[in-house]
Amino acid sequence: MKKTSILISGLVALIAATGAAAQEARIQTAYAEVAAVQTSIPVGHLEYCQKRPYDCQPMAAAAPVALNDDLWRELQDVNNHFNTTVTAVSDQDLYGVGEFWTYPTSGYGDCEDFVLAKRQALIERGWEPANLLISVVRQPNGEGHAVLMVRTDRGDLVLDNQEGLIKLWNDTPYTFLKRQSQAHAGQWVDILHGQDVTVTATAGY
Repeated sequence: MKKTSILISGLVALIAATGAAAQEARIQTAYAEVAAVQTSIPVGHLEYCQKRPYDCQPMAAAAPVALNDDLWRELQDVNNHFNTTVTAVSDQDLYGVGEFWTYPTSGYGDCEDFVLAKRQALIERGWEPANLLISVVRQPNGEGHAVLMVRTDRGDLVLDNQEGLIKLWNDTPYTFLKRQSQAHAGQWVDILHGQDVTVTATAGY
């Protein structure tokens, strides 16, 4: 009961933090900054799609998730489950190669593996694939990283194996570089910064 109260209060705090002006700013999500220009697919994801083409198909358009207590709890549960049951290990140490995207069925994996597992778990719970987008970011130390971005009516949320808290994308320390296309799971688009673009959270791309 205590855990449930904490989860719900976390959602309430997230909603309360978005006043009229702040809400408008945060609804200018990472997706509002995406150019309608396809970009290169990460090598690891390209190889993943070649092995699992059924996971890299066109996706039906979907409005951002209308976040409520139950869905917030699902996000927390999925994020916490994989962050606590999977041990982060580099592909080089685990497989002897620089990049290898797969599901962490052995209990070990790198950031992309965490993302794939969380995305699949949410899809199995009924979440629309077009709202669950793998994104590549640059960390403050310059290293690359992958996170799962979830499109909601409260802004785009980030599920990250390096962070237990689910945060709005612009509350993270990352520079967002590119992400899966909302229209096709096997295609990627650039995220452009400094663009004068504003959309509502319900606008599609």
